[in-house]
Amino acid sequence: MDSEKQYIDLYNQCRDMICAHSSAPLNAVRDAAFDDFKRMGFPTKKVERYKYTDIPSLFEPDYGLNLNRLNIPVDPYEAFRCDVPNLSTSLYFIVNDGFYGKSTPKGQPLPEGVIVDSLGKVAAERPELIEKYYAKLAKTSEDGITALNTMLAQDGLLVYVPKGVVVNKAVQVINILRSDVDLMVNRRVLIIVEEGAEIKLLFCDHAADDRRFLTTQVIEAYVGDNAGLDLYCLEETHAKNVRVSNLFIEQQRSSRVNHNIITLHNGITRNRTDLVFAGEGAECNLSGCVIADKKQHVDNNTLIDHRVAHCTSNELYKYVLDESATGAFAGRVLVRHGAQKTDSVMRNQNLCSTKEARMYTQPMLEIYADDVKCAHGSTVGQLNDAALFYMRQRGISLKEAKLLLEFAFVNEVVDGIKLEPLRDRLHYLVEKRFRGELNKCEGCKLCR
Repeated sequence: MDSEKQYIDLYNQCRDMICAHSSAPLNAVRDAAFDDFKRMGFPTKKVERYKYTDIPSLFEPDYGLNLNRLNIPVDPYEAFRCDVPNLSTSLYFIVNDGFYGKSTPKGQPLPEGVIVDSLGKVAAERPELIEKYYAKLAKTSEDGITALNTMLAQDGLLVYVPKGVVVNKAVQVINILRSDVDLMVNRRVLIIVEEGAEIKLLFCDHAADDRRFLTTQVIEAYVGDNAGLDLYCLEETHAKNVRVSNLFIEQQRSSRVNHNIITLHNGITRNRTDLVFAGEGAECNLSGCVIADKKQHVDNNTLIDHRVAHCTSNELYKYVLDESATGAFAGRVLVRHGAQKTDSVMRNQNLCSTKEARMYTQPMLEIYADDVKCAHGSTVGQLNDAALFYMRQRGISLKEAKLLLEFAFVNEVVDGIKLEPLRDRLHYLVEKRFRGELNKCEGCKLCR
């Protein structure tokens, strides 16, 4: 309980301060989340879904928290220019866990009624909207990380697309970690896509300072009848960064979700994705690409809950691990009673380039219906010696041959991205990552 004690003491001492700098809908669920955290604490490796990452040890260090919401000087446009050539987006920034509202978003104006703004600000202006959705999917009684985030989160991002509105231009949100001291950040994101609406979101995680950062993030996404959500997440931080992110998605009838998560640079990353089919005829595609070396650790854990009939799910996660990197993938597809005509495929394919690299994989199917089509598979291996020999016989160096094969291996995930400019940019970033070159986005001060 040592890891939990500092956060329990912190909340007891600073509860009034936390609430004073937040809003009523967020504060309404805070105490219940605190009670849940005290009861459960941090999940240990004895908890099945956390068996590959030592969560308590990640929270033991003493990080600073900006509970008093002190202004942290930063010009995000100067600190980090995340340019994806030819990708016309509406561009927004989150600095640590707060929406950066000091400048007008760049790019084409959003359609009428669409909101991309501070969660706390909208909660104060339209509390009924936030109260209807906030902390409903992310149940604090079931997960210690979700409970911790809910009891400490003071602000975050709201993305709201009203009924029938299609946002043609992608919305890009850059999460910047900025601090002069080691810092803990508790970020919250609420995405609401109403009936018949569509939006494409690109989240980019970056660290602007060479400090230790610990980020907890909880994203709740509601996708209504016949609605569509494309959610792309790109992590490019550094070796001192710890990120624990929980994503909860609920899909209604005939909705479509594409979620792609790519980890290029990190320290320790733990991503959890829980998706629920609540309406028939819905479809989801989950995919991930991990490139890790040194002592990096990336753990992706997914649960797709087929609660109703006639739904389709596809999963594809690929890892390339070098040096002493560690990867983990645990995916579970649950087909409940009555969820007939379910079509589900799960694949996890991995390359370990050295004997020191480690990959843990656990694909699972749990089926309680008899008229379904489900498949799952997992592979862990090394580069094909015959292919390497073939390429070297044609004058390609061993290093270049390995790079080309690794690049081809992960291309299947990158090619699944529907935004062509983003897909092209990621091909470029992935290639440079394999070459070991510094490959932050264009214009970043860290790259100069």
